[in-house]
Parts: sequence; C-alpha cells; structure tokens
Amino acid sequence: MNAPFPPILPTYNRSDLRFARGEGCWLIEEDGRRYLDLTSGIGVNALGHAHPDLVETLTEQAQALWHVSNLYRIPAQERLAELLVEHTFADTAFFTNSGTEAAELAIKMVRKYWHDQGTPRETILSFEGAFHGRSTGAIAAAGSEKMTKGFGPLMPGFKTLPWGDHDALRAALDESVAAVMIEPVQGEGGIRPLPEQCLKGLRDLCDATGALLILDEVQCGMGRTGRLFAHEWAGIAPDIMLVAKGIGGGFPLGAVLATARAAACMSAGTHGSTYGGNPLACAVGAKVVEIMTAPGFLDQVSRRAGQLRQGLESLVATHPETFEAVRGTGLMLGLKCRKTNTDLVKAAQSEHLLTVPAADNVVRLLPPLTISEDEITEALARLDRAASKL
Repeated sequence: MNAPFPPILPTYNRSDLRFARGEGCWLIEEDGRRYLDLTSGIGVNALGHAHPDLVETLTEQAQALWHVSNLYRIPAQERLAELLVEHTFADTAFFTNSGTEAAELAIKMVRKYWHDQGTPRETILSFEGAFHGRSTGAIAAAGSEKMTKGFGPLMPGFKTLPWGDHDALRAALDESVAAVMIEPVQGEGGIRPLPEQCLKGLRDLCDATGALLILDEVQCGMGRTGRLFAHEWAGIAPDIMLVAKGIGGGFPLGAVLATARAAACMSAGTHGSTYGGNPLACAVGAKVVEIMTAPGFLDQVSRRAGQLRQGLESLVATHPETFEAVRGTGLMLGLKCRKTNTDLVKAAQSEHLLTVPAADNVVRLLPPLTISEDEITEALARLDRAASKL
C-alpha cells in the first residue's frame, strides 16, 4: 500500500526542528533548546524575533482593524507610504504581501510604461544568479534552469546576461531594451555585491538609452547593508524598486516603490491586491521604518557588521581548508566554502547556530540587525567549533 501523501506539499527539505518561540536573535525549540539565529527567516526578522515595539504595534492594530478593502482609504497604508516616500527616491508606493508579488508588479509597470509611450520595447535584461521570486514571471526574469525546468513555456521578454560581464551588458543594452532588473547584492546567488562603480555605470547606461532601472532590494534592503537601501552607497536611484522581507519585521509585507515618471501609467484598475496594504501589515511596516530611520540605528548596524566581518576574516585564516573567502557587505555576509556548504550548515546547527546555504557553495549569514556584540562573539565561537568538526 502506498504511503499517504503528506498534508503539506513537500517542496522543502526541512530540518527536524520545531521552534516554539523567539526572543531577539534566539529561537527556542519545543524542548527548550536555544539556537542563535543568523538567518532572520532569510532576512525577514530584521529586528529580531518578537521585537517588543512590533508586538505592541501589532496588538494595538489587531484590536482595532485587521482587514479592509483597498476600495477605501487605509490610514496605516497612507502612513507607511508617506514614510517610504520621505526616506527614499520614490514618489509613490504600492503594497504587496511578498517580494514575488512586487516583482510581478514591476514587470507589469515596465510593460505598461512602454505601451503608453507608444514604443515597442519589450525586453527586460536580468543577470545570472538572480532571484526575483517563484512566480512564472519572476522565474522567467531570473532565467535559472534550476527554477524554470518543467514549468514552461516561460513568459517571454527577458534576456539573462552573465554576472559582471560589462561587454555583454553594453552590447545588450540599447534603445530596444525596456528595463534592466538587478539586485545590488545577490542573495540566493551567493552573496555577490555589485560594485558601486558598476551600479553607477548601469544607471548611466539606462539614462543614455532610456531604459528603466529596476532594483530588487528584497533581501539587501531595509538596513541590511548599513544604509536603508543598498543602492544609496553608490549615490544613485532606480526608477522602480522591489522591497519585502525586512520591511515587515516578520509580518508578510512587500512594496513596489517608483518615481512618478515610471508609475504614471498605472491608473485605476491596472493592478490590485486583496490583502496588500492591509492595516495590520502597514502598521507594523511603519514601525519598522520608524525604528530603522531613528538616529544612530544604521550606524550601529555598520559597527556590528564591522565586528562580524573581522571575526569571519579571522575564521577563514584559521580554517583555510574549510573556507575560501568572506563575501558581502553590512550584515549580509557569506562564507565561500571549500567543502560542501550544506555540511557547514549542518555542523553549525549541531552547535545550535542557524545559517542558510546559497548558490556558489556559500553559507549566508543574515543576523537580525539588532544583534549584540556579545551575540556576534558567541556566533563566531560556534562557527569556529563547526568548522573544526569538518
């Protein structure tokens, strides 16, 4: 007799851990074991688990109003939009439930923009190693065989370029291109930052050809690099930006931020969302933005990032047979492994330390931005013991 099909669709290889609660940088198992969390739910719990200000905000909003249709004005949504416009390049925002949904809207916005211009531009350039979500449009944009195999036919209109190949980019980016879509720091692709001069050059190329620039800051945004958004280090601004993960501090929330020029094509009826911009999510999101933009918060992130980076460099020097290099920026760091990265993830887990693998044999370290100096010291000690086991 065949075994019954599992009640949860088996699309994940899950570790046998059952966390009952979280406290700051720690996750606590049902049996009381405490794990130091350097994953933040893959960049989601940017302020740690059960941050008291977020708990208070969510509780207060839950006692007032959970959901109301976007057919009506939503004050919490307006407040979050105003904060994002105040602190970014953007003139406007649309709220989603996830980064994947944000990617879909960005694609639609670009296509509608050029449709309304009366110019037949359809191609969106993207890059190898990219991850923009798991919808059909998002996997077509990334162009990864691993994600697209078996899900064809794919949405047309995308061209994937090699990462870091300037000649290929210049050859492809002409006046037929609608937009360029890129992560300032690739996360799933192996913690690969785009150098500041390259991001500036990309902005210049888009300006010269008229192509729109879409930045996917779902994983590298919201304070992760020591600025509110990673592109700020290069002193440039996109036309459209994808935001999610950290913006909700653990509550499902995403956004598309855009300039008035790029967004003017999106009139009433061109897009919508049942849950996007709901009062619960936006109340929490506004509190996250308030905390991250408070004086001194991002400076503290940069100090902690420096401490972690220095410790990781020492770890690589101590274990050259296990580690090749440190990658990344801010508190979005990766260890390039010589041995299988999943072996290090498992060894770290045996030390009650949580990490997450990425492409190119990299282990990602995405701790809460609120991690303390002592917790970084403890994390480095546990990584050292894990490396010694290998």
